[in-house]
Amino acid sequence: MGAATGTSDVSSIYDLVTMVLFAGLAVLYLQRSTAQEPQDHMWQYAPPAIGLMIANQVGKHLPGFEPLAWLIMISTVVYVVYVLKPFKQAP
Repeated sequence: MGAATGTSDVSSIYDLVTMVLFAGLAVLYLQRSTAQEPQDHMWQYAPPAIGLMIANQVGKHLPGFEPLAWLIMISTVVYVVYVLKPFKQAP
């Protein structure tokens, strides 16, 4: 299955978790992009997006490296919390 049939193929927990985290990142970006004065830059969203891609590939395709995939996902969440500050109160 996949792109040829028009269906998605979520075959591992890494697919599911990274898709959920990426969706959250996309929503944060869209929310922030509608602000009068942007509080962050587009390039700041690249490291977590790339990190999620790498975590997904490591988890799915490198047997024995699953803890590394989880570490990368956790590091991505930490980056988002400390750099992008999604829970910061508006003035």
